[in-house]
Amino acid sequence: MTLLTIENLNVSYRGSGRSAHILDGVDIEIGHGQSVGLAGESGSGKSTVAFALLGLLADNAEVSAAYAAFDGRTQDFAARETASLRGADIAMIFQDPMTALNPMFTIGTQLVDIQRRRFQKASRKALWARAEAVLADVGVQDAAARMHRYPHEFSGGMRQRVVIAMALLVEPKLLIADEPTTALDATIEAQVVDVLHRLRQRTSASMLVVSHSMGLIAELCDSVVVMYAGTVVESGKVADVLHRPRHPYTRALLACEIDPFAAFDPSQDLATIPGNVPDPSRRPKGCIFAGRCPARHDRCSEKPPQRHAGDGRPYACWLEAA
Repeated sequence: MTLLTIENLNVSYRGSGRSAHILDGVDIEIGHGQSVGLAGESGSGKSTVAFALLGLLADNAEVSAAYAAFDGRTQDFAARETASLRGADIAMIFQDPMTALNPMFTIGTQLVDIQRRRFQKASRKALWARAEAVLADVGVQDAAARMHRYPHEFSGGMRQRVVIAMALLVEPKLLIADEPTTALDATIEAQVVDVLHRLRQRTSASMLVVSHSMGLIAELCDSVVVMYAGTVVESGKVADVLHRPRHPYTRALLACEIDPFAAFDPSQDLATIPGNVPDPSRRPKGCIFAGRCPARHDRCSEKPPQRHAGDGRPYACWLEAA
């Protein structure tokens, strides 16, 4: 059964000159209990999708979709509707744990307050006990004492655990993790990934994982949607996309992943994708990736069709799947 369905999502920002078209016809589907990854380099529009779901875009954003539904209810991205989902049915782990917490209040106060929307009639004592239990569950040692501490007394990894605990306390139907390990060192990143992996096994919540790292998405997700410059170029099961990528951008993105076993090999060349993401106010009329694609040809001046590989996976390219 499907929890979230979005068809033809478009987001533009009005400006003094041309409008900046950030998302162009994005389709996403997340089933109950399913984890879906949004992959792509910086500027691909991944976080914009998440912010659109929560109504957190700037005031000059124009959002539209041919169809959108959450848990059986149609949505139109109006402020009232997104606000009713935010912090209740949908929770988010923000990208930077160093700025996601209010420095003026203790961790315990913030963990209690975040629950008020879901459990309006519960006593502070009950909410405090619940918060302490979840804080311990995400790996914060001596949770009872830590509840009385302030954010500046926590490391980046511990703050991220607190943010994860805040998201879990509202018992969301959909948990959005926006680059949940970006600001963390490798050791703490592995610990946080382990926390998310264990929690996914133990809860029924669906997940939307936003990341530029295919490795992280392989760890946490069942399927992946690959985005480039606000456009979905390929989607499918994680194992299929990782082992048999169909779109040239997906192949280039995977080539840029660093092999940890060869990280100290001086002969290893770091792969890059030449060129830059196109200006969203001057999107090319043809294939969005043509300017950087090593396989481009004359037909790429036209918008590519939605093709399907032999296993049924959709991808947007003029090249036939091998």
